[in-house]
Amino acid sequence: MRLYALDAWVADPAILIDKTELRTILRAGADSGRARVVGEAFHTFPNGALTGVLLLAQSHLSIHTWPELLLANIDLLTYGDVDGELALRVVSERLGATRTSVSIVARGRR
Repeated sequence: MRLYALDAWVADPAILIDKTELRTILRAGADSGRARVVGEAFHTFPNGALTGVLLLAQSHLSIHTWPELLLANIDLLTYGDVDGELALRVVSERLGATRTSVSIVARGRR
């Protein structure tokens, strides 16, 4: 099991408040990483920021946006044959990230 945490800074804050596009981006990431989506939920805050999560058969893929900081935080907790690095690369590219930082943490190991 692994937790991938991506911080993505973008040039255009409009992408960070577009719920339809963010849903499409997360689904593209999940699909590219061979994850199976089994549900989803998205919430828009008064300032336009979004929190969204795709429930995966293999755990979850979530996004939290801060348009005022040009920042999105994406978390992917997964196990099995999901390609987390590819999934996050697709998300980063589709967000138009100008700078990224990725952390990977192994989970559930003794």
